[in-house]
Amino acid sequence: MDVVLLSRLQFAVATMFHFIFVPLTLGLSLLTAIYETLYVKTKDEDYKRAAKFWGKLFLINFALGVVTGITLEFQFGTNWSRYSEYVGDIFGSLLAIEATLAFFLESTFIAVWVFGWNRLSPKMHAACIWLVALGSNISALWILLANGWMQHPVGYTIRNGRAEMTSFFQVVTNSFGWLEFFHTVFGAFVLGGFFVLGICAWHLLRKNEVVFFKKSFQVASIFTLIFSLLLLFEGHFHGAEVAEKQPTKLAAMEALWHTEKGAPMYLFLVPDDQHERNKIALFPIPGLMSFLAHHSFNAEIKGLKEWPKDERPPVSLTFWSFRLMVGLGTLFILLSLWAFLRRQNIEKERLLLRILPWCIPLPYLAHEAGWIVAEVGRQPWLVYGLMKTSQGVSPISTLQVGFSLPAFVILYTLLGVVDIYLLVKYARKGPEKVENTSKTEIVFPKTVTTY
Repeated sequence: MDVVLLSRLQFAVATMFHFIFVPLTLGLSLLTAIYETLYVKTKDEDYKRAAKFWGKLFLINFALGVVTGITLEFQFGTNWSRYSEYVGDIFGSLLAIEATLAFFLESTFIAVWVFGWNRLSPKMHAACIWLVALGSNISALWILLANGWMQHPVGYTIRNGRAEMTSFFQVVTNSFGWLEFFHTVFGAFVLGGFFVLGICAWHLLRKNEVVFFKKSFQVASIFTLIFSLLLLFEGHFHGAEVAEKQPTKLAAMEALWHTEKGAPMYLFLVPDDQHERNKIALFPIPGLMSFLAHHSFNAEIKGLKEWPKDERPPVSLTFWSFRLMVGLGTLFILLSLWAFLRRQNIEKERLLLRILPWCIPLPYLAHEAGWIVAEVGRQPWLVYGLMKTSQGVSPISTLQVGFSLPAFVILYTLLGVVDIYLLVKYARKGPEKVENTSKTEIVFPKTVTTY
């Protein structure tokens, strides 16, 4: 394997492992804020306990996510220095804003929230976790605007052999980046929702803290259904954006080799990259692909053979990853609707309670599949239409990357084991017990002193 492939593998390992933590951070921070707000409004102690319980799991996940995120950013210097040199004027400025604005907002108010119980008023304390949730999502925004620029570069000019920013406004209003942001955060909220639903279901099956977990479940079921549906609608608009801005990715997502008007969508298809055709193509729905991409059943969709071989993305991996993401997204709508409809008597819905804990990993798979579509489907471009991946790698030896890649895998595996162990341990433990707030009055006998 050459240094380009090894560097791509190393960045993929770092990115996909880091992204195990990111969506749960986004989803749990918002849910924790909702639970604490409900406590402030209702004075129901169960919602306060919910904020503490889910907040503890959020903190565990956040701490390990920070560690993996730092090593990820270092790779722009170690493995992708030519890329950083070429587009650092644009890409670096967005990451700098993320670090100085969003990350410090998030990390500062996490500390205030953790140590502020019984020191701040309930409203001020709830405001802290909302600022944490806001900081987390702003952080995601700037990172995804940076990635959106790589997917669809705007607001730049080539000067002195580098891409230099000419319009900050065009960069931060890039529609591709904003659609990526909403697609990612809606998916993160769905993941956070299923994380809560699964843990609640596990406890409700065992009749642990039934009242507490039923209240948590009811809130999470509404939350998850809302964002599952929003994710469906946003995904349609995002797909149309891909069709316009990245036609090669669209063709790979649907394994379309030849240009067609009124392109169908096949319910079952097996692509063959090697022979540039499809092995099996069954049950076509006429014009559906054209309609989803361009809102017209007769629209023309360009096939992969319109581009040279060295400008086509890998088809099979992009195609199956897209199918996995969409299939799981559909399943999430059905499950969250079931949970929503049965939320009032969820402790009696034992089949659903048995299913939900096993569903916790599924949103993670959907997220990883989505990122494979986004990044593998962009190949061979590092910056779409501007810089190829092979041009951005650092001038380092294969041996150097070959040594660091296994080290990353081992380190991340250990961190993953620690994360899963801690999350499982405290999720099973459940919320802290209700404190006995009754006060025992101590009466001292009166002493009569005679002088």
